[in-house]
Amino acid sequence: MLVSMPDSVWSPVKYLDYGEPRARPFFDLLARVEAPRPRRVVDLGCGPGNLTRTLPRRWPEATIEAIDNSPEMVVAARRSGVDAEVADIVEWEPAPDTDVVVCNAVLQWIPGHRELLSRWARRLPSGAWLAVQLPGNFGSPSHTLARRVTRDPRWAPRLQDAPLLEDDAVADPLDYAELFADLGCQVDAWETTYIQRLTGDDAVLEWVSGTALRPVKAALPEGEWLAFREQLAPLLAEAYPSRGDGTTWLPFRRVFVVARVP
Repeated sequence: MLVSMPDSVWSPVKYLDYGEPRARPFFDLLARVEAPRPRRVVDLGCGPGNLTRTLPRRWPEATIEAIDNSPEMVVAARRSGVDAEVADIVEWEPAPDTDVVVCNAVLQWIPGHRELLSRWARRLPSGAWLAVQLPGNFGSPSHTLARRVTRDPRWAPRLQDAPLLEDDAVADPLDYAELFADLGCQVDAWETTYIQRLTGDDAVLEWVSGTALRPVKAALPEGEWLAFREQLAPLLAEAYPSRGDGTTWLPFRRVFVVARVP
């Protein structure tokens, strides 16, 4: 079954705390899209619109369509000048003139998203481009330690309806390449591990608080959320030790797929 991330868990301000490292994969993804003059470019899961705003610079003649299932994110996007709409990408259907679809760091939240990718590829017009980026780090300590804490008897009863993403939330690049190749698409699939240098206290905790831990925060009252963070913080600090200059290295694997519809 296809399900979307609950819209209430997203905070545009928290998401943008690390704007530059979150933005870099978006531009690395678009660098492989060779559409010269697309009629319509769609950003599925546009978030606060900071990256959507760059699309008219690349394709000034295109109609830009942007959707997100979070009303908070859409409000932030509109404030930044993006004409975004609240909608669920699971229900989205491409308009006949859709030549480029970008879906950046969204599909990991949707079980069965391979089925969704297949549906989009079948319904896009001939020659359209579909560009997808997914975090592929769910087996890293930043996530395995968080899942361990959620299973603590103190938290498990409260968080049974807010599970964190497991290792298999995202497939390997080869799996996505096979999916699109079987549909007759030209496909370019790869992975990159970014060595991100974060600043500040509890840097990795702050990073995952803006993304992976949002279901936990949404499920807990503020005081319990702070207690959960206090339990997780020393585990992450041990796994990702701070350097002498106060920065912390965070290796972050991401999976990319660019397909062109036959």
